[in-house]
Amino acid sequence: MTGLAELLKTQGASVEAEDDFEKINKLYLERGWGDGLPIVPPTAKRVEQMLAYCDRPWNESIAKMAPRYGEATPLRLAANAVMAGCRPEYFPLLMLAIEAMCEEPFNLYGVQATTHLCAPLVIVNGPVAKELGINSGHNAFGPGTHSNATIGRAIRLALVNIGGAIPTQGDMSTFGAPSKYSYLVAENEAASPWEPLHVERSFPQEASAVTVVGAECPHNVNDHESITAEGILTTIAGTMGIAGSNDVYYAAQPVVVMGPEHAKTVAAGGYTKADAKRFLQEHANLPLGKFSQENIERRFRVTFKEKYATAGPDALVPMVQRAEDIIIVVIGGAGKHSAYIPTFGATKAVTRALKRKDGQLARSVEEFRRS
Repeated sequence: MTGLAELLKTQGASVEAEDDFEKINKLYLERGWGDGLPIVPPTAKRVEQMLAYCDRPWNESIAKMAPRYGEATPLRLAANAVMAGCRPEYFPLLMLAIEAMCEEPFNLYGVQATTHLCAPLVIVNGPVAKELGINSGHNAFGPGTHSNATIGRAIRLALVNIGGAIPTQGDMSTFGAPSKYSYLVAENEAASPWEPLHVERSFPQEASAVTVVGAECPHNVNDHESITAEGILTTIAGTMGIAGSNDVYYAAQPVVVMGPEHAKTVAAGGYTKADAKRFLQEHANLPLGKFSQENIERRFRVTFKEKYATAGPDALVPMVQRAEDIIIVVIGGAGKHSAYIPTFGATKAVTRALKRKDGQLARSVEEFRRS
């Protein structure tokens, strides 16, 4: 019996089960310990191997995960990482993402328990993205890349098993969304004409970082005709005009994902990220008359009464309150597409960088492990 197995047994934290893949999966499915897909049985040996990249005591709480406020310890996270099919070297990034989404501004309780269909989106920047092979190009939001799929799935399993986001119990989402299985990508920094997201958010270029956003699924922006920055930005702004978006009513931080081709055209037109954000904030709007009369009376004339108390149907309603709140990232491969990702609204993006034990930035997971 390994040291971990002994620890689990003394704490009553292990489950005795026949060493049979089908039977173990049946047991986990019956107890609601998963996402509906087959899991890798989290044996003591596999969990201990996952913890090889852990930098703190296995039973030390990293954070409390809403809505249940379960203690996210490395041991518990490692079990979920094994279930998801993660490799041990992915584990530091999993811990980092969990820490980020448990910070108060993110409002994990709201993101987890709402009837809205949001899920935590994780955007990875820096050397760790290349080191772990995290997809930032073609099909970045889709299947096919082990690191994207399994780290994202491990986060979801932890949200369910530790946080208590069990459908119809802790998770009250009316529809749910495919993003609730796995939602992790890297920014395509090599194809971006601008500074990467983590640099924009005050971290050095060499840092390895994650940014978490309480987000909907991407909404495609198709523009194969525009050849100017203003043309592409106008199309994106038009896509942002959604009457049913939560972001309309909050100081929200929606995400604009520019495909590399669109980003190149916008930058070639002389636009910095800040310029593009100002254009989008100014042009992404809807006339008040596009909203139902009930919403006008109960939302706009109450929440924004100074602006809309006597406003007519042609008064413009911005989709984003402040230009600086728009998050712009470059992701994807070839093709004249971008994407718009609205959010839960009552949530703030949080960015955290990977650090060594001495508090200095870890540029890679191997440097993190050696520290």
